[in-house]
Amino acid sequence: MKNFLLDYLKKNSILKGDFTLSSGEKSNYYIDARISTLSSESLGIIAEIFYSKISERGISFVGGPTIGADPIVGAILNKSYSNNENLKGFLVRSGEKKHGTKKIIEGPNIENSQVAIVEDVVSTGGSIQSAIKEIEKQGSKVVLILSIVDREMGAVEKFANEGIEYIPIFAISELI
Repeated sequence: MKNFLLDYLKKNSILKGDFTLSSGEKSNYYIDARISTLSSESLGIIAEIFYSKISERGISFVGGPTIGADPIVGAILNKSYSNNENLKGFLVRSGEKKHGTKKIIEGPNIENSQVAIVEDVVSTGGSIQSAIKEIEKQGSKVVLILSIVDREMGAVEKFANEGIEYIPIFAISELI
C-alpha cells in the first residue's frame, strides 16, 4: 500500500523546474500533491493511513488548512463513516471570509476539543502554525499533525519543540 503511494507520488506529483514555495523559499522541484489527493486510488491509501493514526488516538475532529487538506479531510470522513464511526471535519481558511458567517474555521464547532491536522505537503510548517493559532482561539488543542510529504525544512523539529506529534508518510528524501 505505502509502496504504491510512493511510486504514485514519484510518477505524478514531483515536478522539476524553478518554483517559489509558500514559505517564500526557492526550490528546483515542486510537489503537486493535489494530483495524488484528487485521484481515488492514491487518496484512498492516504485516507487509510491517516484514519488509522487518528482513530488509534481517539481524536474526534480532523481538519487542516484549505486547500491542501480539503480532499484529505473528506476522504478520512468517508472512511470514518464506512467504519460506523463519527469523526467530524473542519477546514481553516487563510483569512476571514468577507461575507456570510465570516468564519475562519469552517465546519462543526471544535471548541475545547483535541484535534488532528492533515496537510498534503509541509515545508517549514508555517501554514500549519497559522491554522494552530486559529484552532487555539477556539480553546482547542492540536495533538497530531499528519502530512503526505515533509520537505525536511525544519517542521519535524518545530512541531517536536511545540510538543505536537507530527507524522509524515514520506520525507522528501524518499521521493527525489
